[in-house]
Amino acid sequence: MFIKNTWYVAAWDHEVKTDGLFARTIIGVPILMYRTSDGKLTVLEDRCCHRGAPLSMGKREGDCVRCMYHGLKFDASGQCIEAPAQPRVPPQAKVRTFPVVQQHRWIWIWMGDPAKADPALIPETPWLDHPDWRGLDGYIHYDVNYLLICDNLLDFSHLPFVHPTTLGGGVDYAEHPPKVERLEDGVRITRWALNTEPPPFVKAVKDWNGKVDRWNIYNFTIPAILLMDSGNAPAGTGAPEGRRVDAAEFRGCQAITPETENSTHYFFSHPHNFSIDKPEVTKSIHQNVVTAFEEDRAIISAQQKNLSLDPAFKMMPFAMDAALSQFRWAVKRRLEQEAAEASSAAGVTEQSIAPPRRGT
Repeated sequence: MFIKNTWYVAAWDHEVKTDGLFARTIIGVPILMYRTSDGKLTVLEDRCCHRGAPLSMGKREGDCVRCMYHGLKFDASGQCIEAPAQPRVPPQAKVRTFPVVQQHRWIWIWMGDPAKADPALIPETPWLDHPDWRGLDGYIHYDVNYLLICDNLLDFSHLPFVHPTTLGGGVDYAEHPPKVERLEDGVRITRWALNTEPPPFVKAVKDWNGKVDRWNIYNFTIPAILLMDSGNAPAGTGAPEGRRVDAAEFRGCQAITPETENSTHYFFSHPHNFSIDKPEVTKSIHQNVVTAFEEDRAIISAQQKNLSLDPAFKMMPFAMDAALSQFRWAVKRRLEQEAAEASSAAGVTEQSIAPPRRGT
């Protein structure tokens, strides 16, 4: 159902505090996050090994967590170190832990085989905390399957129609086909709209007289990470050739993390590199993005409801679906690879425990 051997964004850095417990479900697994006294992040499965009660309903005791159902106490490694009325704690009494990395304000969790959790695989998002860029963090919870959100982000032809007063711009934007390139773990999309109307959210913070050349260039990679170079420059000043004169540039950072089959966490920020000394500009950009993403949530939630009424309904592909089709293919391929690896590992295990053949 979900890719496991990959890094998922689980939270913004400020969500996990030094003196509390933070719970969130990732790909159907309840997790508990907290920071130890030295600031180190700890991630445990939010399920006591005794009776399965949520540890997040427990309490901190130093760097440990006590389950408030029957009082079992777990250290930061997930090991149970105390069980009331039981002098000896079984060594197998432990809860699962997960590799975790905090990088550029996002907290990333590896949900699969810990031996494969290479931090070098985490996409770079330096704009989230770079001094030359400004942005505010955002989070939206969706009650839809994450792939429907991916579909939305992989085809920006919807911008003029879903977001006419925020991200939209001229209707002609949808008429400019994107260039779609396949990556090893996703797709790269390049879309230019020349001599077009600037989108309303840019008009609100940038004073131009006339039309603009607009670009959206982004990688969309597994599990569902969008990293985008986007912007607008006065039409005809050379932006397509790399001369971004008097431009409004942005670096969109978006992470779509499945919660369950039909619910999703959506983390986002839209840093900009102009007017960085004007917090009102950053606030205006962020608010327009939040409004636009709520518009997306409304249409995608309605879509999910419609689809659930007829599970046999088949979506009709159009040429504009090239990027989302290729991304879904990449996801399917990874799921098949993981299933094959799991099957192979299970076969090896079965052979290793099989009884020896009786001699004749």
